Amino acid sequence: MTAERATPYLRVDVDRLHANVARAAEAAAAAGVALRPHAKTHKSADIARLQLDAGAAGLTVATVGEAEAFAAAGVTDLFVAYPLWLTTALAGRLRSLASSGVRLAIGVDSVGGARAAAALLAGSGTEVVIEVDSGHHRSGVEPTAAGDVALAAGDLAVRGVFTFPGHSYSPGARAAAARDEGVALAVASEAVRAAGLDVEVVSGGSTPSLEHADTTVLTELRPGVYVFNDAQQWELGSATPEQVALTAVATVVSHAGGRAVLDAGSKVLGADRAPYASGSGRLLDHPDARIVQLSEHHAVAEVPGRLPALGSRVLVVPNHCCTAVNLADELWPTTGDDPWPVTARGRNG
Repeated sequence: MTAERATPYLRVDVDRLHANVARAAEAAAAAGVALRPHAKTHKSADIARLQLDAGAAGLTVATVGEAEAFAAAGVTDLFVAYPLWLTTALAGRLRSLASSGVRLAIGVDSVGGARAAAALLAGSGTEVVIEVDSGHHRSGVEPTAAGDVALAAGDLAVRGVFTFPGHSYSPGARAAAARDEGVALAVASEAVRAAGLDVEVVSGGSTPSLEHADTTVLTELRPGVYVFNDAQQWELGSATPEQVALTAVATVVSHAGGRAVLDAGSKVLGADRAPYASGSGRLLDHPDARIVQLSEHHAVAEVPGRLPALGSRVLVVPNHCCTAVNLADELWPTTGDDPWPVTARGRNG
């Protein structure tokens, strides 16, 4: 750890990062499926290059802004895995991306959304992928209706179907969510084929469900958090503490109340706390400690036994690494190199 750098800051353990990237790439290759990592987690062109060099087929992004940022950094295959509702302005941005040489696909999950895409993106070369609900109940059409949505895309090429098994983010639900995902995608694929269209890609995957994904159905996996892991993955059992690559370096500024008060609050760590979470973050080197109070610039940790000394530094594992990264301008690698810019920071639309 670099003692001279002012805290708080986000630190990337480069050895763990490389191991996480390689592990997922090797698992996808062994299963004979493509890996298209979700770059909303790291928002970093430097990390995207590591993933692509390891064999990723392209990147997944959440917004057109993220797609623009990664395209500007040289990424040429992008999937906006979101049910975009297109306006003329948004469609113009997508047309510009597609005309720049990027292979581009977007999500749609309704007949209306598909028709709007067909009207505004005709002739652009942009493809669509039909989103289906596999049990998370957020977005996505019912799997049996995927063919209707695909037909509504008119002359736009339909690449296939996708889903996000977000209900894997619950204790004990990882394997069941992956089964739901496989069933939903199989039904959706058949519905699209029954409508007379080919299905090139059957895309799914979340970090918690990744090891359980049914690769007899799926042809593409889109995990994101695996690259860093976080306190949620630690508590769900989909990552070990030794696989956590992103932490916030914080200084112990107070022992008030017999607890360790740190200088990394919600403006560094993010404020996400799932209902099952045991705290607002964890300390990597103190596995029994929990952050029990979080405000903008303070994190209060209960640490069994001796408290870390005043002025010492600790590594804080955010509950949700994606939101922590989006709050930072740069990531600091443990190699001592220059910081990695958070290329797509704030590109939320």
